[in-house]
Amino acid sequence: MLSRLNQASLFLAQTGAQSREWTVLARKAVKGFLTTAHRTLLLLGSGAIVALCMMFFNPTLADRLKALSPFAESVKPQVVAAIAPPLTNLMDAPAKLLAAEPATSATQPLTAGDLKYIGTPQQQQRVTNWLSKRYHVAANATDMLVAASYSTARETKLDPLLILAVMCIESGLNPFAESPMGAQGLMQVVWKVHHARFDQMGGVQAALNPVANIRVGALILRDFVARGGSVEAGLKSYVGAAAFDNDAGYGAKVLAEYHRLQEVSMGKNVPTTFTPIATTALKQHSSDGESDDKPQPQNEPNSAALDAKLAPRESQIAAL
Repeated sequence: MLSRLNQASLFLAQTGAQSREWTVLARKAVKGFLTTAHRTLLLLGSGAIVALCMMFFNPTLADRLKALSPFAESVKPQVVAAIAPPLTNLMDAPAKLLAAEPATSATQPLTAGDLKYIGTPQQQQRVTNWLSKRYHVAANATDMLVAASYSTARETKLDPLLILAVMCIESGLNPFAESPMGAQGLMQVVWKVHHARFDQMGGVQAALNPVANIRVGALILRDFVARGGSVEAGLKSYVGAAAFDNDAGYGAKVLAEYHRLQEVSMGKNVPTTFTPIATTALKQHSSDGESDDKPQPQNEPNSAALDAKLAPRESQIAAL
């Protein structure tokens, strides 16, 4: 009986020792697992931070990783063909607005006075072909610009070739040209000053509409010519040099282009390339008769000065 008790006590002692060993082993296993998990998460977190930094400085890497992911949807990019609007749409908005105006000049019968502003189809075609070659503009686009200029000339009573000459010098027939001072379009009109005129043409977004820009610019030029009493004075005010003694050659450039267009319209063979016109500058003469090559700064405006004079130009037109 005593031996059985001893055997039972020994069995219980062995079982308890084994239990403690298993407990210690389990604790070590859990501790090792937690340590391993902690280090793994630490490495993953560090790697994620590094990856985010790399994708921040190299966005294309994110696209590459996304493409490698098996969970990314295989969506093929849809290629949408860009359909250019017809060139006639460039004239739609102003044409609709002009058509809505009662008794416009375009709906009135032609008079003898109108013929000198419109000319003949042959003259317009000659001008179109020459301008297309000179300024490297598509023939059909140039044809629309010339037609719009002739139509505007009939309304404003300006020579259409003068309007085209201003367009050539101002923007080189680029309807989307913009100066640092905010002058836009073919005629380089400052829409912030002439927004009231553009409101009649559909809003300030019409500043880059070729027909609207031609019309507003021609109206401004007409008012300047009427106020100054001559084309030269009107051009000087148009470029913003009314307060200067001269316009740094702007008027001479416009009139030279105007005379070339006149010769083209008459069927003369006029080359499309020319030597740049030298800007006329006031010279200071020394007592011995030799001229000083430096122009007088108070009389000769440079390009920066002309840009600075846009404000007076704008204020002069604001009341028109």
